[in-house]
Amino acid sequence: MHAWLCENPTGVDALTWKELPTPTPGPGQVLIEIKAASLNFPDLLIVQNKYQMKPPLPFVPGSEYAGVVQAVGDGVTHLKVGQNVTCLSGTGGFGTHTLAPAALCMPLPEGFGHVDAAAFIMIYATSWHALMDRAQLKAGETVLVLGAAGGVGTAAIQIAKAAGAKVIAAASTDEKCELCRSIGADATINYTTHALPNGFRDAIKAATDGKGPDVIYDPVGGDFAEPAFRSIGWRGRYLVVGFASGPIPSLPLNLTLLKGASLVGVFWGDFAKREPKANAQMMAELAHWYGQGKIKPVIDSTMPMAELKAAYAHMGSRGVKGKLVMVN
Repeated sequence: MHAWLCENPTGVDALTWKELPTPTPGPGQVLIEIKAASLNFPDLLIVQNKYQMKPPLPFVPGSEYAGVVQAVGDGVTHLKVGQNVTCLSGTGGFGTHTLAPAALCMPLPEGFGHVDAAAFIMIYATSWHALMDRAQLKAGETVLVLGAAGGVGTAAIQIAKAAGAKVIAAASTDEKCELCRSIGADATINYTTHALPNGFRDAIKAATDGKGPDVIYDPVGGDFAEPAFRSIGWRGRYLVVGFASGPIPSLPLNLTLLKGASLVGVFWGDFAKREPKANAQMMAELAHWYGQGKIKPVIDSTMPMAELKAAYAHMGSRGVKGKLVMVN
């Protein structure tokens, strides 16, 4: 097998494409021949030693992937050789093969392709857990999605629309705003032309008829957080999803008092570990929605696995719309 090996987490340039012995699965593991692996923001942080999970060195990055089961270890009964699966295990995806915990593998129904499957779990699980569980989104409410053209943003738009909400999508270019409208957003805000903080706040006010959004989905953080929170509606829920812009913002807590609003943390990874039954029910519902055509990953492009460094550069340029997927 071959894989991108991180022996020193100083950044993307330190990754090397190496030939390694193809491993044999142990108890509770499966060997997967990887067909596709998506690039997520944590995949960048982890090779820079900036992610909350710090795997022992050396490791193969690539948190999310899909492929075909090649071998199963002792005690694995729900998966068999030749079965198509997708998995989000945190590492191992950027190669030709990997060992995966069988318990984390999601069998793919007929017609669920590897590219879509490799771009599915992280963005839809995060967005469903955020909107439907943490925010308790109801039909008729208004959701403002920041970073709306990215992976979790596009997933949030689709889930909110499927739940019967009105969606305002905020993104950095007219092209990205057009993408958001094409997948269901009711209104868009280009925050390059509606400059922070006042222009952005004015645009939110106009799009919500002065009421403010009921739910704000924020995977961006940084300078967007305070003006967005100041614009939230009465009893609004502000979803803290991530900090793609870099800085972790500080918010004046008096704003929660004035708006009767809630700051709500979203950590899908821990939810999946602490509440496995609820997570399994959620994933089954998401797979059902995919089969019905209610949700479908937005794929920016597919690139050969050997071009991983170029894919990282593309993601770092903030030009990606939806998900980048590496293929073997």
